[in-house]
Amino acid sequence: MARKSKAKPVTRRAPASDDRSERARIIDAFMALLAEKPVEQIGLAEIAKGAGVSLSDLRGAFDSTLAILAAFVKQIDRAVLAGDDADMAEEPPRERLFDVLMRRIELLAPHKAAVRSLMRSAVRNPGLALALQGLGLRSQQWMLTAADIGAAGPRGFLRAQGLALLFASVLRTWVDDDDPGLARTMAALDRALARGQRWSGLLDELCRIPSYACRMRSRRRRPADDADEETVAV
Repeated sequence: MARKSKAKPVTRRAPASDDRSERARIIDAFMALLAEKPVEQIGLAEIAKGAGVSLSDLRGAFDSTLAILAAFVKQIDRAVLAGDDADMAEEPPRERLFDVLMRRIELLAPHKAAVRSLMRSAVRNPGLALALQGLGLRSQQWMLTAADIGAAGPRGFLRAQGLALLFASVLRTWVDDDDPGLARTMAALDRALARGQRWSGLLDELCRIPSYACRMRSRRRRPADDADEETVAV
């Protein structure tokens, strides 16, 4: 006698009434969970449930929780870049960068608890800290570009790396700053950029050394080169 199939009919999820895109719902669900618990305790199933999507849809949208976090960082990057203030164009570089980074902090405000949770986890997890450093480096390359400060080449890479470290130190002040005016945060950012400006100036000086050395070597070679030319002429 043939065995009857016990396979259940596939049930399809009703379309969500939420107007946000699927990716946006997943990112928001992840950040909401991150505000409540450490990142290492967040499961993919609960992210899917919070976003109102299936595990299959979640897998199709993101590879991992770190990929969701990277998408959130990119989302903040784009929002900062979209808010470019043309009135700052004539200001000094430090003032332009201050404006860009404060804009970033304001956009992070609804997610302060999540950022605090993530920072605590990074202290315990060197692998996570390294991944966050990579995300921060890419973001700060864009922030430097938004402030019309060079971020290309080896010098730009070092500049972005230094800024990522400085901004992380500012965030440690920001997560505990309950003042609506963010006085402590702005003071911390101003001090950090002052340190960064001195470091960048030193970097610029160091980068001039090779070219200066090349010119000196070239000058020292010139008499011998002239002698060779005279020999050929004779």
